[in-house]
Amino acid sequence: MSVSLPVDFPLDPKPRAIVLGASSGIGAATAMKLAKEGHVVALLGRRKKELNTVCEEINQAIGETRAIAYVHDVRKFDQIPKTFQKILTDYKNLDLIVYVSGVMNPVAQNEYDFEKDREMIEINLLGAMAWLGQAAIFFERMGAGKIVGITSVAGDRGRVGNPGYNTSKAGLITYLEALRNRLTRHGVHVLTVKPGFVDTEVLKNSSTTFGVISPEKAADQIWKGIKKKKQTIYTPGWWRLLMLIIQHTPSFIFRRVSF
Repeated sequence: MSVSLPVDFPLDPKPRAIVLGASSGIGAATAMKLAKEGHVVALLGRRKKELNTVCEEINQAIGETRAIAYVHDVRKFDQIPKTFQKILTDYKNLDLIVYVSGVMNPVAQNEYDFEKDREMIEINLLGAMAWLGQAAIFFERMGAGKIVGITSVAGDRGRVGNPGYNTSKAGLITYLEALRNRLTRHGVHVLTVKPGFVDTEVLKNSSTTFGVISPEKAADQIWKGIKKKKQTIYTPGWWRLLMLIIQHTPSFIFRRVSF
């Protein structure tokens, strides 16, 4: 797809952003927030109809073309470098990338389904590594840029409920920390976001929920974290204290927890 933006970049220095997993939930809300804050946004996702709907909503809300859809499955790893370069060609530059793509398959406590686990690892972790690795190369060369990864409080401890999901999010948390340690010295900001329960499709497969917030509230807090150049944020913020307690709960006690 060839994209023609309303104004050439040199005359219209709006920041450019990519949001992966933008067809619904936190991704869609974050794309809207970035557009309202002045960004031109490339929206990526697997579901063409939903993705186009989000783009239309953003452009209508802003009153001009700020969002453009790129249909993409993050599991198509071999296509990622080409897709990334196409967006750079279309957008002329890149200032920010946000990886939101994620799934949480329902898993019974006596179920060990590798296919479910593999899908979660491929989308939640490997897709993030493939995409954010491309961004890291570009931003390091530029000496500037922002990388945001949406992980989960589920990655802070291995729970009985969904080992594959916990692992995918824990892996992403570690990967983002490693990127931060590499890229900070090159002027690149890396933000790790750990949401609690957010009213999205993923929530349908969670056996326990409390303190649920809207995707829009999560997006607002993500934007604040970007502006303040935070390293890690929990959303809502009170999850930080709760997870501190959980992280320091002795294993012989924690393994008895049913969630």
